[in-house]
Amino acid sequence: MPTNTNVQIAFHAERPIEAHAVRTLYDLVNWWPHRQLDAITQMLERDLAIGVWDSDHLIGFARTVTDGAFRAYIEDVVMHPLYRRQGLARQMLTQLIDALGPIETISLFCAPELIGLYEQFGFGTRRSQVVMHRVGSG
Repeated sequence: MPTNTNVQIAFHAERPIEAHAVRTLYDLVNWWPHRQLDAITQMLERDLAIGVWDSDHLIGFARTVTDGAFRAYIEDVVMHPLYRRQGLARQMLTQLIDALGPIETISLFCAPELIGLYEQFGFGTRRSQVVMHRVGSG
């Protein structure tokens, strides 16, 4: 298991995140095979994104979509499998949530095995709400 002695966590504005590095992380965890590099680049330009690097290798990534006042949505929280369970995702999420400031509601989706992680940040399920998705043409 790698040690995190050379690890740096920084926002895209501080240390640019390359689309191909995000694509590599997605591939490592079998996520979003249809997402193309140009669309990932567009996403990085619009969203608040944060990365975790070990030297020059992107090993973690997350982003938010927000209106800046009322709602924010955390998406694509991903960590290289060899770097999991070292507290790096927790550090990344702490910085991301802190950067959002006083947002009324922050939402996210997660796999059932990650509920405990997100509960540590105050997230919880709401039985009064139903999540609905509309799949686009893109």
